[in-house]
Amino acid sequence: MRPNVLATMHVGFWIAFTAAPAMAVQSSADNGPGVPAASASEAGLVRTIHTAFRAERAFTTIQFTDGFYRAPANDGFEAVLDHLLEQLRAAGYSEDGDRFQLEVIETPRNQPAWTPKRGRLVLEVPGEEPVVLHAFDDPGGRDRVMLPVNAPSASVRGPIALSLDDVKEGSLLVTEESAGRAGARAKSRGAVAVLSSRLQDFNVDPTEADRHLDAILFTSVFRQLDLPVGMISPRSLERICAAVADSPDSQLAFEAEVTFARRPLRTVVARIVGGDEPGRAVAIASHVQEPGACDNASGVGGTLETARCLVELIRADKLPVPKRTIVFIFGDEMTQSRIWLEHTELEAIAGISVDMVGESREKTGAIALLERSPDPGAVHVLPPDRHTRWGASPVAAKSLKPNGLSVLGRLALADVAALEPAWQASEHPWEGGSDHDIFLRQGIPAVLFWHFTDFTYHTSLDRLDMVDPAEVRRTMVAVALTAWRLAAPDEATLERALKAVGIEEALRLQAANKAKNRAALKAWRAWNDGAKQWLRRVFQE
Repeated sequence: MRPNVLATMHVGFWIAFTAAPAMAVQSSADNGPGVPAASASEAGLVRTIHTAFRAERAFTTIQFTDGFYRAPANDGFEAVLDHLLEQLRAAGYSEDGDRFQLEVIETPRNQPAWTPKRGRLVLEVPGEEPVVLHAFDDPGGRDRVMLPVNAPSASVRGPIALSLDDVKEGSLLVTEESAGRAGARAKSRGAVAVLSSRLQDFNVDPTEADRHLDAILFTSVFRQLDLPVGMISPRSLERICAAVADSPDSQLAFEAEVTFARRPLRTVVARIVGGDEPGRAVAIASHVQEPGACDNASGVGGTLETARCLVELIRADKLPVPKRTIVFIFGDEMTQSRIWLEHTELEAIAGISVDMVGESREKTGAIALLERSPDPGAVHVLPPDRHTRWGASPVAAKSLKPNGLSVLGRLALADVAALEPAWQASEHPWEGGSDHDIFLRQGIPAVLFWHFTDFTYHTSLDRLDMVDPAEVRRTMVAVALTAWRLAAPDEATLERALKAVGIEEALRLQAANKAKNRAALKAWRAWNDGAKQWLRRVFQE
């Protein structure tokens, strides 16, 4: 979801500051506070989950999921949910299960499900052979996002308008502006279609290869627009502009076939039922919709594999039955978590959003990130904190509710990095934009595990070749550790987490003093006191 402007250095061992307590300290992330080194038992848990997580099995699901353009309740979305149900049942989850339970929640939708079938854009220059600029005719086609979600079927041909002022009856507007924004004005002037080459600033290729010139932005349009809309790459825009300059009578032919179906929205929920406190749960949410391999086929495959490997470890007596329930949620982003919270009788003690966890750093430029719960760092951004290029969202100081979930995520990143020292990971203040927000709105602590800056984010370039299965494994082991330590709390982790809060407090107060920011100083003191209380309550109740 966001590009990376964070400092990058290998995760290793370091003393964060001289004021830290005397103990072995390891970095949790490239720009975050250090954490105490793991105990032998904690390190053993990391190795157990890391060994059990089968990256190749996760990749099989990622590959299957990437084969569909997934929109809420559409044909591809349904196919992926059916795959998940099949795999979860094979792993031992069932609708009538005692320990490993499976549920499908169906909720009505106001809008019909939209499925793209095929699309085609042809440039016709007088005296030359027609040139196909973009096309797809199967669910896995690379140019499939040339049709925004909710775009209608179309079969139009006409002259090219390169600005609104040039639009005349029957022309196709080609613009760098948002298709939705330009659509209503273009339609009122007689345009029969709008084609947009818009990209986000962070979609620019960080290398000299300029791969973004071939990227098509994934987006959606309001169904009420009722105008054929297509997305094109910057390179196609250049080609169209050159054709018009040389031959003003050039035309475009645009075809799109989509279907609409009335069906309910399904949300798949798998549960590992806790032994001692089954009514209290840690929720892991991974959304199915969106057409990317990294966003979010990687999250779907990674979360499914986590659900499978934990069951296998429990059945093999390599892990005990957790004290509390662990819930895995698959469906429509944000809607899925709201639906689960509305339907469950469980008390959610924490939420974890799994979104974009498989990016190859070599190919995308992105590294693993932990987005913390809203804390004073989201109100007072002081070093070493930095926001990503996704950007900050407003946070009111009085809205902060201290918790230690982010500290547990930080420990998990550090523990995976200790096992794989070359791994790069980082953390940053809350920014918002995925399932963690739904839990936060309900007063439930929540974090996001993701990758940024991925220049392929929400474009046609986010396909299987951008996914690194080993990165999926690393990130998902960190997710699993965070969830497991809340579901199966122990004194060793509590002691370590409390020490980590102390390390963070020293770092934050040092930064606030240096900046002469009394409000931040006061806020961090209150936050860390509250985080310690939260940790003791969650681990010792």
